[in-house]
Amino acid sequence: MKILLISDNHGYSDENIINHAKQVDEVWHAGDWLNNDLWDELNSVCVSVIGVYGNIDGLEVKQNCPIVQKFTRQGMKIFMTHIAGKPGRYKAEVKKEALEFGANIFVCGHSHMLTVQYDKICSWLHLNPGAVGLHGFHNVRTALKFEINEGKIENLNVIEWKRRH
Repeated sequence: MKILLISDNHGYSDENIINHAKQVDEVWHAGDWLNNDLWDELNSVCVSVIGVYGNIDGLEVKQNCPIVQKFTRQGMKIFMTHIAGKPGRYKAEVKKEALEFGANIFVCGHSHMLTVQYDKICSWLHLNPGAVGLHGFHNVRTALKFEINEGKIENLNVIEWKRRH
């Protein structure tokens, strides 16, 4: 199963995002959509979209996306939310919920900082795709593309785009 993981588009979309979405089985979005434009675009190219809402998202986005998603793919349990912290510094209630769920993959956004790190204490892979949009302090727009096959993550790649001003 091929996955595109994005976050923090802040209302921005372009052909690069959509072209990568066309190549995968599922798109995961870790919040801060701003509106449903990208949601609609992704769904129009016949990909499965799973997302959470972020701190800038209003009712329009919240109608499609909850604050937390918990799901299983190819034998792996995925926990996704927007604001969660990072390994060693998680929000206590988020960490507790993810541990109770038994997450193998912990996904969040918000920081605009790409992070791929195995958390030995929590026994999960922490993924933050950075930011795919233009708004924020990041210098490079980033996303993650990978495969989940029979309980293993394979072919994990960082996608980078120049940030246009």
